[in-house]
Amino acid sequence: MQINTFKLLFLSLFLALSFSGFATENKDAEGGDEELNIAEMILHHVSDNHSFHILDWDGHPVSVPLPVILWTNEGLVTFMSSEFHHDEDGKVVVEKKGQKLTYYHGKIYYANDSADASGKYVSVDEEGHATNARMLDLSVTKNVFSMLMSMIVLMLIFIGSARAYKKSENNIPRGIARFTEPLILFVKNDIAIPNIGEKKHKKFLPYLLTIFFFIWINNIFGLIPFFPFSANLSGNIAFTFALACLTFIITTLNGNKDYWKHIFWMPGVPVPMKLFLAPIELIGVFTKPIALFIRLFANITAGHIVILALISLIFVFRNMYGDVAGYAVSPVSVAFVVFISLIEILVVAIQAYIFTILSALYFGMATAEHDDH
Repeated sequence: MQINTFKLLFLSLFLALSFSGFATENKDAEGGDEELNIAEMILHHVSDNHSFHILDWDGHPVSVPLPVILWTNEGLVTFMSSEFHHDEDGKVVVEKKGQKLTYYHGKIYYANDSADASGKYVSVDEEGHATNARMLDLSVTKNVFSMLMSMIVLMLIFIGSARAYKKSENNIPRGIARFTEPLILFVKNDIAIPNIGEKKHKKFLPYLLTIFFFIWINNIFGLIPFFPFSANLSGNIAFTFALACLTFIITTLNGNKDYWKHIFWMPGVPVPMKLFLAPIELIGVFTKPIALFIRLFANITAGHIVILALISLIFVFRNMYGDVAGYAVSPVSVAFVVFISLIEILVVAIQAYIFTILSALYFGMATAEHDDH
């Protein structure tokens, strides 16, 4: 009981410190508070970035810079993101190889020769989007850093598990293998075999194991709100799209004649109905992976947005009704955040399971043999 109470107090303190940095940023030139822009704050925290923002200390941001790697008109350009001096409004220019670069809302652009009336070196449209030209950005962002770190963690886990089996007697799991073996058997016996079959599951099992642990580990990293974690990798639609593309490619390449026959020329159906069903089934080939990556992206992003919105209530009440109201609503807000965070721990595992089982289901459909008679 004392340990759980300590954890709750620690989480509450951390959340307060984390969002005090955002509150510090919302000051006008005269030192007064600006109106809190909840949408901007949430988008800032769930989107990718070229540095890890830790906190604000005495009005100055403290962050961990990441390498910026760009392929520009003058070739390869590399430097650390700290050269932008924590500015994300396009007001700082970095000169490399005779080119002016600026940072605006998480993206790097070619800078204008001179700043506008607001001090920005970018031109924006009516919706506030930069219209400046961009270069090929190969930088190590928060999401890339988190993905590379998860790959290293997975390698350490499974290499350690393999070594534990070599040192054990009678293949009895020891050490980290006691943790990985039940999960591996779960993916094999409860996901791969029931959906693909006893004979064919071994071909797809390595991919299913990789995708399950890869998504799960990255989802867990996204829940840990401090460096070197906190990146919202599964909330990046490009990441989930890439995973869904892998499932789509494997499914398509392993589809047997029965699979394609049931798509383009459904057995046992009148010819006019076959002509009607063929385009529908073909569309279904592409909608399945689309649903796969949107489901993962939406569920993980929604969890982060809910937590950030609940914390924002503290500052909303403070701005609307004064400091007393902000202090009064903070225990309720933090309590709900802790509750949602506990649910998210379950959700991140469920989403890894759903992505894996649907991939296995698609593989099973592609390789199944039908007796049409």
